[in-house]
Amino acid sequence: MPDRYLSFTGTAPGRFLTRRLGLPQPAALRRWTPERPGLDGGEVLHLRAGETGTPAGQAPASDSPAAGSPTGTPSAVVLDATGVRDVDGLAGVHAALHPVVREVAAGGRVVVLGAPLDPADHHQAAAQQALEGFTRSLGKEIGRGRTVNVVRLTDRDAAESTLRFLLSPKSAYVSGQVIEVTGAAQEVAVDWERPLAGRTALVTGAARGIGAAVAETLARDGAHVVVLDVPQAEEEARKLAERLNGTALALDITAADAGERIAAELPDGLDVLVHNAGITRDRRLVNMPAERWSSVLDVNLASVLRTTDALLSAKAIKANGRIVATASIAGLAGNAGQTNYGASKAGVVGLVRSLAPRALAEHGVTVNAVAPGFIETKMTAAVPLLIREAGRRMNSLAQGGLPVDVAETTAWLAHPASGAVNGQVVRVCGQSLLGA
Repeated sequence: MPDRYLSFTGTAPGRFLTRRLGLPQPAALRRWTPERPGLDGGEVLHLRAGETGTPAGQAPASDSPAAGSPTGTPSAVVLDATGVRDVDGLAGVHAALHPVVREVAAGGRVVVLGAPLDPADHHQAAAQQALEGFTRSLGKEIGRGRTVNVVRLTDRDAAESTLRFLLSPKSAYVSGQVIEVTGAAQEVAVDWERPLAGRTALVTGAARGIGAAVAETLARDGAHVVVLDVPQAEEEARKLAERLNGTALALDITAADAGERIAAELPDGLDVLVHNAGITRDRRLVNMPAERWSSVLDVNLASVLRTTDALLSAKAIKANGRIVATASIAGLAGNAGQTNYGASKAGVVGLVRSLAPRALAEHGVTVNAVAPGFIETKMTAAVPLLIREAGRRMNSLAQGGLPVDVAETTAWLAHPASGAVNGQVVRVCGQSLLGA
């Protein structure tokens, strides 16, 4: 359903009225297109804070083609705060960003580079943790469709795919996130235009909605996509697969042998596994029969656990493979009437955090999750008007996201050069004001 309020605020009368009444003034977000793959505005402004001997706000000598002062309005600001180790160093963060943050172009980006928290140095840990509160607060006030995120890193080269994602229109609905990039850069030959060329990706629940958007985006990036959905959606899955030059697979993902059947269908293995299939059966706990509870837990969590275990055991996911599961902000912040759904999606988060280090060590496979917020789908279009409007406005960008926002984030996590991103749960929610 169209967001009429967003359209209205884009008009002169709408801007005047909403400003006078103190109402949210969302800016239309620009997503990636082949014709406009980059951000609007000028160059990326690179700044530094906290390093010994480097004045606050000074740009690096020329560590990238975009380094130095931009000509015109900067499209983004990257602040290197990895050297911030104490409260005095935090003053450099203010000194660096205070003069320039207002100048960032509409729809621009602010990315703060931080360091892992040092358990042996509580001053450094306090200062680096402070960067999270700073950036999340800045994300809620910066406005004009701009986003703010933190990347904690140990190896700058290993963060290239992450920075390319965050500094592009592909991350339009990702804000207020803290992403850890651990480990060293891997030597992987990458075609940045079609990074998944020659790779096979399987997406569950892919016949429609977010799953279909994920399948389309992975195919755009070069993957051969296996569109998996229940037999009842076989025709839709087949049509999508034909359009993407992929393969359709009709299968109930809750079947006890689903993992074994997938492995048998893909004897050459797969490189990317996206767990997207999910259902809702909302009702308050006091009115929720056991069937509503068990069906949601079976589809959203138990099937993910069973299928993942089976495919890893069968070595059906290749080395340098990717598993991306779909969580939800309902699993992080809770939601009335969704104790079953919230439990299932919180379970996905637990799966990711526990399995990620072992899957990487034993199989060379990373495990991450996306956690969508209010995404404009047929399901949310059926939500009552007032609840739907609240869901749209209760985030820093004051609007709902689109299925492609989840898809772009999934594609980044599926990227061959994203091997240093592991065990992360990335919210695709416009920085929801709930549980943020």
